[in-house]
Amino acid sequence: MEKDKKKKVALIISPNYKKYGEKYLATCVRSLREQNFSGEMKIFITDNESSPESFSFLRKTVPEAELILNNNNDGFAKGVNDSIRLAISQGFDYIAVISIHSYLAPDYINKLIEAIDSDKKIGVVQALVLMPDKETINSLGNLTHFLGFGYCDAYKEKLSSKKINLNSYPEIFYPSGASMFFKREVLEKIGLLDEEYWMYNEDQEIGWRLRLAGYKCVLAPRARMYSSYEFLRSIQKYYWMDRNRILVILESYHVLTLFLIFPAFLFMEFGLVLFSLKTGWFREKIKVWRYFLTLETWIYIIKARKRNQSLRVISDKKIAKLISSRIWYQELDDWKLRLVNPIFNFYWKLIRFFIFW
Repeated sequence: MEKDKKKKVALIISPNYKKYGEKYLATCVRSLREQNFSGEMKIFITDNESSPESFSFLRKTVPEAELILNNNNDGFAKGVNDSIRLAISQGFDYIAVISIHSYLAPDYINKLIEAIDSDKKIGVVQALVLMPDKETINSLGNLTHFLGFGYCDAYKEKLSSKKINLNSYPEIFYPSGASMFFKREVLEKIGLLDEEYWMYNEDQEIGWRLRLAGYKCVLAPRARMYSSYEFLRSIQKYYWMDRNRILVILESYHVLTLFLIFPAFLFMEFGLVLFSLKTGWFREKIKVWRYFLTLETWIYIIKARKRNQSLRVISDKKIAKLISSRIWYQELDDWKLRLVNPIFNFYWKLIRFFIFW
C-alpha cells in the first residue's frame, strides 16, 4: 500500500463537446471517485469548442478536474493529447485514457497497474470492455485487417461464451480508445496520439507504433469497464474511418509490404466504391481520394512514416502474425463480406510467405 501511495495516475476523460457530457459524464466521474486505488489520482478533461455554458457544467459536475478549454472542436486525438501533455508536465506516472461513455469497476486502476507493471515490454493495457448489462462484450482488444480496417474483438458476444484466462495478459493488436493505460515514459519515447487522425483509428495507429518500438499491447481481463458507446454512430463517419485506415497502413508497414498488399488494396477500393454508391456515402469516398491527392497530405505521410519507422525494432514478419485476414465491421454483417473474406484470407496467407523483412 505504501508503494501505491507514491504512484500518480492521470485520468484522461475523452473530450467533451458542447452538451455531450451532460448525458454521460456524471456516471463516469462517479466511478472514478469510487476507485480503491490508494495513490494520487487527478482528472483531466478537454472541453472542445468551449463555451461559458459547457465550462459551467464541467466545473459544477467535476470541480476537482483540471480543465483544458479549446476555442475550436479540435477532434478526439488532439483533445486527448491536450490533457495528456498537461498530465505529463505535472509528473504523473501513468496515463489512463477513459471513455466519457463508460463507468468503471472500483478496482479498475489497480488491475491495470498490476498488468502494466508485470512486464517492462508492455506499452499499453486495455481493460475488458463490456456493455452496461455486464454480460455482453464490447471489446476484448481490437483487431487489424491487413488493409487497415480495425474492429473490436468479440463485439456483442456473450462473456460466458469465451474462455478467458483471468490470470494472464493476452496480447492484442491494439487497445480500444475507450480504455488505454500507458506508462508516462512510453509515451515520452514514442509520442502521443497522431492528431492528423482527428477521430477514429488513432488508437490503432498508436498501438501499431508501440509494436514497431518493441512494446506489447495487452488485455487485462480482470480490469472491467462498462461502456454505453454505440457503434452505429461511428459507422456513419465514413470519411474518417476510410481515410484513417489508409493512413495507418501507409505509415506503419515496411515499403515492401505495401507493395505486396497493393493489388488487394485496389480490389477493395473498387468494392468500396460500389458499397458507397449503394449506401449514399460516395461523396465521402470522393473526399477520401481528394485528401490523398494533395501535396500537404503526402508531406505529412512522409514525416509520419519517418517517425514510425525510426522506432522500428521489430519486423513486419513478426507483426504480420498478429494481423487479421478477415474484415468484419460491427453492425455490418453483409453477405459480400462473407464472400470476399475467404479470398482475402488466401491472399494474406500467400503474401505472408514472402514477407521476410
